Amino acid sequence: MMGKQLVDVADGRTWQDDLRGELEQLADADNLRRLRSAQVLGKYVAYGGRQYINMSSNDYLGLGAETELQRRFLAALPDDRFLMSNPSSRLMTGNSGDYEALEAALAALYPGKAPLVVGCGFMANSGVLPALTRKGDLILADKLVHASMIDGLRLCECEWRRFNHNDLNHLERLLRKMRGDYHRVWVVTESVFSMDGDRAPLQELVTLKHRYDLQLYVDEAHAFGVYGPSGAGLSVAEGVDDEVDVLIGTFGKALASCGAFVAVDPLVREMLVNRMRTLIFSTALPPLDLMWTRFLVEHLLEFEPRRRHLQRLTEMLLPGHPSATHIIPIITGENGAALGLAERFRRAGFWTTAVRWPTVPKGEARVRISLSAAISEEEVERFLTVWKNIG
Repeated sequence: MMGKQLVDVADGRTWQDDLRGELEQLADADNLRRLRSAQVLGKYVAYGGRQYINMSSNDYLGLGAETELQRRFLAALPDDRFLMSNPSSRLMTGNSGDYEALEAALAALYPGKAPLVVGCGFMANSGVLPALTRKGDLILADKLVHASMIDGLRLCECEWRRFNHNDLNHLERLLRKMRGDYHRVWVVTESVFSMDGDRAPLQELVTLKHRYDLQLYVDEAHAFGVYGPSGAGLSVAEGVDDEVDVLIGTFGKALASCGAFVAVDPLVREMLVNRMRTLIFSTALPPLDLMWTRFLVEHLLEFEPRRRHLQRLTEMLLPGHPSATHIIPIITGENGAALGLAERFRRAGFWTTAVRWPTVPKGEARVRISLSAAISEEEVERFLTVWKNIG
């Protein structure tokens, strides 16, 4: 009956007993997560009656509380449309002209590609590969790709393997051994890795693409808006975007909006519209969000000073590391050590959080520092002093 506890006949334990036991195990391993009611105020986080400098945000360009931009956007809004809702999928009645306008703005960043906007980055990564791969294909994915890509791999009908992180030798050994047994082979990576902050060797991956006749899939979630003179990402900055068969970008990080896009060949886009379940069976984004995102995409060139400032902040924290990015992991190893380090930073006025398994591999817990262009050089100097004193 409804409301009654489910009992395992074998031992008399209820489902709730099992859940309680699992939660206790997580707590014992310093791996229990809880949602905190915190308020983001630009570059600050307000929590527990105190204000902290936010060192854990993905608002890389500092646009989240840029009031002048918001005023310019709101001044241009039409006053005769209801902008807050789009209650249908894109294939029903949700494909408003705002989608097409945003996709046209994105197309200007990626000549020759046809962008397709979806609800979020998780939907893009979990939906594209199942739509494009077939039995007889093989996917080789970097070991540290995002969970959304792992979920997408699990939904594929083809085989898939993972190669050691950024290890081109391991990848090529797999290709030499396996390439001849499969119809089409995909190599999947991130351009800037979300937890380690390092970059994929895109130039070398392109070389392997031609050597072994591969398809290249690059998730630019943490690079879109940040790299290249147009902010189009690391593939464009390194001049290899024409070689990327599937390019993923998100709007919820550097662009301080929501949603994501897939930039592909026009024929591939048509296939995604017909086979990508996360697009077909999801509600369209509200017009207001689409219009705000388009406004930001059209102003990406204007944000170049922010990108340069972000690079300066990165160089302050990691001097002498030319390939360093705005994501800086401080690896502690053990969960408790990561929790303790995050708390010590917060006591000094900097909001940081511990990242633990399954977000990162077991034994590689860390505090993940993510810089924002909203932060000043003086604030980064203060953070660096605290970091050095903590040791």
